[in-house]
Amino acid sequence: MAVVDSTVMRSVLEHLWENNPSICRHWFNDLEAIDMDGGTMRFLVQEPIQLRFLQRSCIEPFTEAMQSVTGRLLGIEFITKDQLTKEPVKEVISGSTSRSMVDLDGEMLLSPDFSFDSFVVGPDNRLAHAAALAVAQQPGRAYNPFFVHGGVGLGKTHLLQAICQQTIRNNPDMKIYYTSCNTFMNHFHDAVQSGDMHSFRYRFRNYDLLVVDDIHDLSNRGTSQEEFFHTFNTLYQGGRQIVLSSDAPPNEVPDMEERLTSRFSCGLVANIERPCYETRVAIVKSKAALRSVNLPDDVASYIAARIDTNIREIEGAITKIQTLAILDGCEIDLAMTKRSIGDQLHTNSSAKLTIQDILDTVSGFYGLKLTELLSKRRHKSVSLPRQVGMYLARKHTRFSLGEIGGYFGGRDHTTVMHAIKSIDGKRIGDDRLDQDIAELELSLLE
Repeated sequence: MAVVDSTVMRSVLEHLWENNPSICRHWFNDLEAIDMDGGTMRFLVQEPIQLRFLQRSCIEPFTEAMQSVTGRLLGIEFITKDQLTKEPVKEVISGSTSRSMVDLDGEMLLSPDFSFDSFVVGPDNRLAHAAALAVAQQPGRAYNPFFVHGGVGLGKTHLLQAICQQTIRNNPDMKIYYTSCNTFMNHFHDAVQSGDMHSFRYRFRNYDLLVVDDIHDLSNRGTSQEEFFHTFNTLYQGGRQIVLSSDAPPNEVPDMEERLTSRFSCGLVANIERPCYETRVAIVKSKAALRSVNLPDDVASYIAARIDTNIREIEGAITKIQTLAILDGCEIDLAMTKRSIGDQLHTNSSAKLTIQDILDTVSGFYGLKLTELLSKRRHKSVSLPRQVGMYLARKHTRFSLGEIGGYFGGRDHTTVMHAIKSIDGKRIGDDRLDQDIAELELSLLE
């Protein structure tokens, strides 16, 4: 067995960042190239969840990077400390009924990105986060069932995976099953066709923690609803934890049997709403940090103001910016960010004029940075342009006062209302201000 030069690991990571930035994460820096056994390089991984992620998603790019760096046809193996010391390892696998295994659906890969540490808490998701953390700390005793609902891309899957990962760390002997509702139904239909319902029921009714994503897919599925009803009852009566996610609250899922709706509602039902501007800024920075992407504050503010739909679009924007920066060999700045995502997002906008258009035009007109316009500063040189921006947003878009306040640094609707009244009053006696606003409107509406 040959010892590996420490510079090899650094070179491999540099190659990955340059050629496969989308898969790279900050915790890759914790990986250690420990030895070379025959034609295989072994990398030490800190956690089982990271191990499975690497095994499922990263073998090929790591192999290519290793071969490019060393100039040799080498294989790659990721191992944990338990495997290194030849102690029994509690693997993360699919389909096992052993009490020493964490059982996870092979199609539902847990991402190390989706931990509690990386979940950005804001006023729109605080209850859901607190409840999820309590469930992970006291499964079966805190909130059972735990039902979280919200729109697409707002963090439901993140919380479900965080519960799984924290439970694995706290209770490595627990039997956990994380799956999608569709996969549960597929297993059920396969069991019906093969005549092996006994094995199916034995498997699904003996978990300590059952986590099902997108439970609304049970809608209008009579036999599947019947089977899940009995699975739910068995687990619940046995004090086992059940965690469910949906696009809608239990009583709004169409064609769901009343007895299931009742059971889904008997624990804690928590909603995740669209994040406000300040939370989005924090999310942008958190997602960038996971990828070791250095985003200036004005870039993070621009992305957060520009994308208010869901977190997945934010991740996509960061990936695109990161990739273009590497390809062009340039630093990430506001101008580069606008070039890379501005036109695309503007095209996708349903309205002709967006608040981001107003933010850009007002900040440019008054010679301010976007971060200054959205900051808490109250100096007249900043507060007046900010009030003008709110005034124009109310006049030329269909957003509510609260939504406009969210775009302008997370302010409430009363602040926006005050700004509108203030500018309306000042325009009457201030010809210069009146002219400035007219010029801004002309520029925006061209």
